Amino acid sequence: MSGGVDSSTTAALLVERGYEVVGLMMRMWSEEGDGLLPNKCCSPEAVADARGVCQRLGIPFYLLNVEAEFKTRVVDFFVDGYAQGVTPNPCLQCNRLVKFGTLLNKARALDAEFLATGHYARIVKNERGEFELHKGVDPKKDQSYALHILSQEQLAHSMFPLGNMTKEQTRELAKKFGLRVAQKDDSQDLCFIADGNYRNFMRRNRPDALVPGPILDLNGNVLGAHTGLPDYTIGQRKGLGIAAPHALYVTALDAARNAVVVGGAQELGKRELVARNVNWIPTRRADELPIRANVKIRYRSIEHPAMLYALDETRVRVEFDSPLRDITPGQAAVFYDGDKCLGGGIIE
Repeated sequence: MSGGVDSSTTAALLVERGYEVVGLMMRMWSEEGDGLLPNKCCSPEAVADARGVCQRLGIPFYLLNVEAEFKTRVVDFFVDGYAQGVTPNPCLQCNRLVKFGTLLNKARALDAEFLATGHYARIVKNERGEFELHKGVDPKKDQSYALHILSQEQLAHSMFPLGNMTKEQTRELAKKFGLRVAQKDDSQDLCFIADGNYRNFMRRNRPDALVPGPILDLNGNVLGAHTGLPDYTIGQRKGLGIAAPHALYVTALDAARNAVVVGGAQELGKRELVARNVNWIPTRRADELPIRANVKIRYRSIEHPAMLYALDETRVRVEFDSPLRDITPGQAAVFYDGDKCLGGGIIE
């Protein structure tokens, strides 16, 4: 439970359906210091909201402290990624290791059969008895992209009761259940960054990663200077501080040379990417590829048709029908067949 409308409505639905329900909330790591806002995901207000929902529903409420683990496995992963010139996705890391790792293990230790969350996605058991992950029915809220990391064991003990609902239906249910969080705003930014600005966060928590260096064109010519690799992202145009006769975009972050590489718009388009640490839902062998799929390269991006080729058991080459801009190392490439999420991996 987070104190938000989705997890609160999930708890209320399960109570209504006759389940024995326990509310678990995780206390994450947050920054400390003058002038910083409290951690957005588990502020005192959020804890009070989650506890109040549990009191209304007549279920136990527990606050699980995972600050040290979250700092090590999610926050450090985030800052280390930016320091190495990639754009990491900490939400995937949190889902893999904390929510569906530590939290699921805690739920199982309490003799719970399932960990139920407020994610907008669906779990479907196929005719072979395997668990499949399907998109949520609300296209604006579908969260299957962030859940592509789940294993068969994790899916077997997970529930997503909101997967067949729209956000509007969830809020209406929350009102029907008399939950005071029914109209609470959704959280938007990364939960552990107090001011929502990851560049400022890097300066506060990993200043040694912001080492100035050259801005290079594709031929290696020096066009200017950058303020540190974490300040830049693939596809960025503004803030480069370079005078040029045509628009320039960041095409690569070269950690080995501590260089930002720029080029014209035509240089942004790429037909291929390589994904590592690929997780298949259900498990798929390398010799079952190539296959055709639609691929998302960011959570909010649209899907693009592509062929998937196995490089080995955990790495896949994705060849798109048309060049794509903004293919970004560190983000996830997630594969779909219609509404079914086939799995995905991290862009290498």
